[in-house]
Amino acid sequence: MTTSLTRALIIGGGIAGAVTAMALQKAGIEAEIYEAYPAGADDVGAFLIVFANGLAALRLIDAHGPVVANSFPAHRVTFIGERGEDLGERRLAGTERGTELGPRTLRRATLNHVLHAEAARRGISMRHGKRLIGAESVPSAHGRRVVAAFADGSTAEGDILIGADGLHSVTRGLIDPAAPRPRYTGRITVCGYTRDATAAPAPDAYTMIFGKRAFFGCTRAPDGEVWWFASVPGPERDRTGPAAVPPGAWRQRLTALLAGDGTPAAALVRATADDRITAAHSYDIASTPAWHTDTMVVIGDAAHAAAPNAAQGASMAIEDGIVLATCLRDRPDARSAFAAYDGLRRERVEKLVAASAGMARPTSVDAAGRPARRSPAERGGAGAGNWLTGYRIAW
Repeated sequence: MTTSLTRALIIGGGIAGAVTAMALQKAGIEAEIYEAYPAGADDVGAFLIVFANGLAALRLIDAHGPVVANSFPAHRVTFIGERGEDLGERRLAGTERGTELGPRTLRRATLNHVLHAEAARRGISMRHGKRLIGAESVPSAHGRRVVAAFADGSTAEGDILIGADGLHSVTRGLIDPAAPRPRYTGRITVCGYTRDATAAPAPDAYTMIFGKRAFFGCTRAPDGEVWWFASVPGPERDRTGPAAVPPGAWRQRLTALLAGDGTPAAALVRATADDRITAAHSYDIASTPAWHTDTMVVIGDAAHAAAPNAAQGASMAIEDGIVLATCLRDRPDARSAFAAYDGLRRERVEKLVAASAGMARPTSVDAAGRPARRSPAERGGAGAGNWLTGYRIAW
């Protein structure tokens, strides 16, 4: 079966947008990316993991090589309690030694850069400074098309519009004005990098520390730099968010939260320069009832944002782009393709959102009334479970 679709407008130039454009090109559909932010406006602070399921999906469109080349592996995770006690170790789910399949760690900005470069190498256009403000479905000789309107007064027309525009998606609201808004989880993720650590974590591993008042994780890059993150409770601020707080304030707050523990976490934060620390609110969207109309569809965080606990956001966005491209290639029209995509993806991603939220919740309290620490087996953790990392797409 051959699709009648020839041109897609992709809103959002992040991970989902770039991957979807390359997958559509392989499926024989032209795609152009429209990004709201100017060129070079990356999230420079955060880092992430791409797991085996994400890398396997990238391999289907021959885009995994640059990601592997610009990242480093971790094959195990060790757990430490608040007093510094050893809570055990296990292999990270999806690890396949001797292969290119994950987990791979890299900065979000690096992942965006290598995917953009690969898309550009393939002749895919990305137009910056194009903030979507509206879209409408219009009749055409072959059914319906979509016209997108941008804040600068310009418009674009295509067979379909794909909203890869993230957590605060404009496309989601155009599809369904009553769509649920992102839910603040009550926690803030703080990331940092230091070369001055006196107690560096073991190589080829993530060290996870269950502190009394904050959860802390770290790993060591091949050049010796320690990459760390912390999950701390805090109120939701406005959209300028935690990043608007002076970095020095985050270092002081984290050090205070971690200083009472018998772990190296506080020392790692203390050794980090103020300008090497960044922070972001943690949100999720449990379920978005309507993912599509006859000409528009949402993917990635625009459809199903998950809290960062499972570390699967990037991999899920990659999977979405590949699956959507196969559906558009194999169905005669957009409506049937979007319905097939919904049917293939919804159960999996909503299960992931629920699982990731559950990883942050304690199951009981101890005698002093504090949240009881669950065991690593109970908590799961980054990429836990073969249903997540063992997933493969048939192109």
